Amino acid sequence: MAHDFSRGDVADLMEEVQSQLHSIARLQQQRVALVGKATVRGGRVTVVVNADGAVIETKFGRGIEDLEYAELARAVTQAAQEAIADVRRQSQELLAPFQQERARLPKLSDLVEGMPDLSGQMPAQTYAPMSKPDSLERAITAGTDSAAMTFDNVESLDNVKSRERGVTDSGW
Repeated sequence: MAHDFSRGDVADLMEEVQSQLHSIARLQQQRVALVGKATVRGGRVTVVVNADGAVIETKFGRGIEDLEYAELARAVTQAAQEAIADVRRQSQELLAPFQQERARLPKLSDLVEGMPDLSGQMPAQTYAPMSKPDSLERAITAGTDSAAMTFDNVESLDNVKSRERGVTDSGW
C-alpha cells in the first residue's frame, strides 16, 4: 500500500537514510577491527584470524613436538575453522542492532505504489563448506546448484564445423 508523504516526511526519511549510512560506515570500521581466536589440543595450537577470515597469526605451545605431522595439520585446520566461527559470531553480534533498526524502516514497496516487495526473494546467506577440497560434501554442494541460471529468450545454434580458414588453421 502506497502512502502520500509530505515534504516533512520525506525530509525525515532522508535524515534517517543519512543516519543509516553513517551507522554503516561506523560498523564497517568496527568490523574490520574484529579478530577471531581459537586454541586446540590443550593449548598446543592457537590460530587468530581477521574479520575476513584470513589467518593472521599461528602459535604453537608447549608439547607441540608430541604431535605427529598429520595431527598437527588437523589441529591447525580445526583451530582456523573455530577462529573463523568466532569472528563470524562477533560480526553477527555487531550487526544485529543495525539490522533490527533497519527492519523498522519502510520498504520501497511501502513508498512506491505498484512496487512489489522483493525482500522475501533475497537469497539466504550461505557459507563455503569447511570440508576438505576432495570431500563428498563439496562434490554434493557443487552438484546441486539450485540457483542455476536459465535463459528463456535464446537462439539455439547447431555445432557445425566450418571449413573456412581461421586462427586455428596451421597455415596461418
